Amino acid sequence: MSDSISLAEICISAASKAWKDDGEILATGIGLIPRIAAGLAKLTQNPDLMMTDGETYLISEPAPMGKRDVSYDQVEGYMSYSRVFDNLWGGKRHAMVTPTQIDCFGQTNISAIGDYTSPKVQLLGVRGFPGNFINHKNSIFIPNHSVKTFVNGEVDMVSGMGYKNKQLSNGKFEIKVVVTNLGVFDFNGTDNSLQLLSLHPGASVDDVKLNTGFEISISSETITPMPSEEELILIREVLDPQGIRNSIFGE
Repeated sequence: MSDSISLAEICISAASKAWKDDGEILATGIGLIPRIAAGLAKLTQNPDLMMTDGETYLISEPAPMGKRDVSYDQVEGYMSYSRVFDNLWGGKRHAMVTPTQIDCFGQTNISAIGDYTSPKVQLLGVRGFPGNFINHKNSIFIPNHSVKTFVNGEVDMVSGMGYKNKQLSNGKFEIKVVVTNLGVFDFNGTDNSLQLLSLHPGASVDDVKLNTGFEISISSETITPMPSEEELILIREVLDPQGIRNSIFGE
């Protein structure tokens, strides 16, 4: 096994731990790194995770990235749109998402940048964020940790609720983990503030502070654990044999 471990592989390994103790719950990784991480979690951390093929079926083995022969998919059952919402509304889902903005309250934005009535940039709209954050736990992956994403003040438009209004949820609201290109975080600091759990190799606390638009708690300055040999084999040979993951950081 090569000693050269990429930042993408470090992030995938760290992100996969988000689903470790979830049990039988629907894992949804939205975006390349989160999706590979969810698959890695099922193969290593939590075999009870439910996972779809990205379309309509529950599968017992995660689908690899890129083109594949779907006849090899190990289908366990039908997962219709309505069944996804049954899991979502019941709190039996854990998604990892990539918002455009996130603030000190954990509020997230994927809708618009600037004044909502006349935005500088029009984005996706709120999509599923309101229901997701009210009804079940979520985690976050941010490929470029900067003050444009971790904003000063509140996000320009609240697409997903944060700890500021967590009493409005059904009791399932939680931001489990935040993985960025600089380190691993959660919102378990003082008064649910963002706190640093580990730094990726080459990153520093100063880097984190400089690129975060609000104060954070420093729980640990340890280095993020490297992927194990088993994890690297699964990432490179099973989950992403075409190496698409490396496009995220231009590696």
